[in-house]
Amino acid sequence: MLKVCGTKAYVTQSPWIQSDMIEDNILFGKQMDREKYEKVLDACSLKKDLEILPFGDQTVIGERGINLSGGQKQRIQITRALYQDADLYLFDDPFSAVDAHTGSHLFKECLLGLLSSKTVVGAHKKALSTLDSLDGATVSNEISTLEQDLNVPGMHGFIEEASKDEQNSGTNNKSEPQGQLVHEEEREKGKVEFSVYWKCITTAYGGALVPFILLAQILFEGLQIGSNYWMAWATPISMDVELPVEGTTLIVVYVCLAIGSSFCILARTILLVTTGYKTATILFNKMHFCIFRAPMSFFDSTPSGRILNRASTDQSALDTEIPYQIASFAFIVIQLLGIIAVMSQAAWQVFVVFIPVIAVSLCYQQYYIPSARELSRLVGVCKAPNIQHFSETISGTSTIRSFDQQSRFQETNMKLTDGYSRPKFNIIGAMEWLSIRLEMLSSITFALSLIFLISIPAGSIDPDENLPDPSWPSNGEVDIQDLQVRYAPHLPLVLRGITCKFPGGLKTGIVGRTGSGKSTLIQTLFRIVEPAAGQIMIDNINISSIGLHDLRSRLSIIPQDPTMFEGTVRNNLDPLGEYTDDQIWEALDKCQLGDEVRKKEGKLDSKVSENGLIEEYDTPTRLVQNKSSSFAQLVAEYTVRSNSSLEKSDDQ
Repeated sequence: MLKVCGTKAYVTQSPWIQSDMIEDNILFGKQMDREKYEKVLDACSLKKDLEILPFGDQTVIGERGINLSGGQKQRIQITRALYQDADLYLFDDPFSAVDAHTGSHLFKECLLGLLSSKTVVGAHKKALSTLDSLDGATVSNEISTLEQDLNVPGMHGFIEEASKDEQNSGTNNKSEPQGQLVHEEEREKGKVEFSVYWKCITTAYGGALVPFILLAQILFEGLQIGSNYWMAWATPISMDVELPVEGTTLIVVYVCLAIGSSFCILARTILLVTTGYKTATILFNKMHFCIFRAPMSFFDSTPSGRILNRASTDQSALDTEIPYQIASFAFIVIQLLGIIAVMSQAAWQVFVVFIPVIAVSLCYQQYYIPSARELSRLVGVCKAPNIQHFSETISGTSTIRSFDQQSRFQETNMKLTDGYSRPKFNIIGAMEWLSIRLEMLSSITFALSLIFLISIPAGSIDPDENLPDPSWPSNGEVDIQDLQVRYAPHLPLVLRGITCKFPGGLKTGIVGRTGSGKSTLIQTLFRIVEPAAGQIMIDNINISSIGLHDLRSRLSIIPQDPTMFEGTVRNNLDPLGEYTDDQIWEALDKCQLGDEVRKKEGKLDSKVSENGLIEEYDTPTRLVQNKSSSFAQLVAEYTVRSNSSLEKSDDQ
């Protein structure tokens, strides 16, 4: 069992450097202590290197320390560990990337100097194994080395085989650049030039398929309008109007137009997918070509997160979004032109509303598009740091854990995620802002169109003029004139040209055999079945000109098969609650039902089942005690039958 007490610092064999300033790499989450900071820089022989760099310790290190030599990265890593002032230091071959002179300096100043009172665990069989041969027995006693290879040469062998990289560590930095090697990602500003769209449209086959895509959409729109015109012309307004063409011809022409529309959509989709795929492939190959032939200076100044962002997110948008958005814009414009063409022939007055709507929509467009465009660019810029930080965190997991910096890196990751989410959220908010205003504009336009359609056309129906008098019908005279009724357009007539008059105030009986149309006539009076021809006048008012509610509320019917609804007696007699209890009792007495209802405990509130029986409800004990209850009679009948059965079995 291995147990570690106190704080610890770890120096890996392969240096792990963040893409950040040198100072931040050394501090690694600690507060700045200038005296200790200068001391560890001097111990690791970094001051001369910082003087060579144009911005000193404020120089931004490229990804994985690309603009530093191996020795410089290793010394920065050792400096980071020394600045932590930990209790336990873990060194994994820390001097492998430095030259002999620098390695000797680090060994004396760090291991024998600043870390003389610290616990150091090292894996360096060439350097640490020679500690016993050095002058100073106290060092030999304080540091123990684990050496698996017993035949290890001394420090002289280590110096001879040390890397010569440090001798040339400053050669790449002597010519001072004008600025930082790595800069924040820049983004375009202003509107997207038309040349960008034109380049995207003409990349595949020089744009040769674009006219065919537009032609397919135009044909589709024309066939859609043609099918609507055909159905409007060939379909009769009513059953009395003769069809201008045969029914078979109507269906065949409509089906042909529908099939033609389907083929246009199929051709449009195939051509669009082919163009989009070819465009995305060509642009991806060009990007691939440029990246793999770019000079090393490009990779020094461009983090991999930016390259991955271009090759993943942006390429995905190019594959699945941009071609279809451009095509959708063209299709909507063609559809809009078709609508304008139809409206100009049918109701040109609607342009009074249409023109202001276009003006308001253009104002919304000018206000929304610049903001949405900049937010979209900001989202693209904010995504690359997320990818880069995540990649660096994965590669430096061992160092982060050994320094107990998990929470800080997690917090940084959350901040970067928030930085990416903010513009993303604002894009969604801007879209909702536009959607709400377009919905309001659409609602206002629809309301104005309704007002226009109601007020302009001649012969519009005025509901107030067709309301019957509150006292209608006062006489009850029914005048039937040449009434023809059928249950469906394809079925034969049930009533054929009936003409008769029922005088008001008299009782009239209709006599006929089964299926002669007696019930059909009653249904026609209630307009359950609409007349195919002719009319029914009640007190000189055509029942077809008034509403169903007004008609049926003034008529009453006693059906051949009575129906009771589940509820109470009151609800069945007065479902709308229009009459008093006295009026209800009077009606029951006239029908000789008053006494039967009065016998029930609930009277008018007695329960009625769906089949029309009045139910009784109470506890079984009380129902049995009440000899007049149906439940008590049922129990008594069951008891008598049971006793009879027992007596017969005893006799046998």
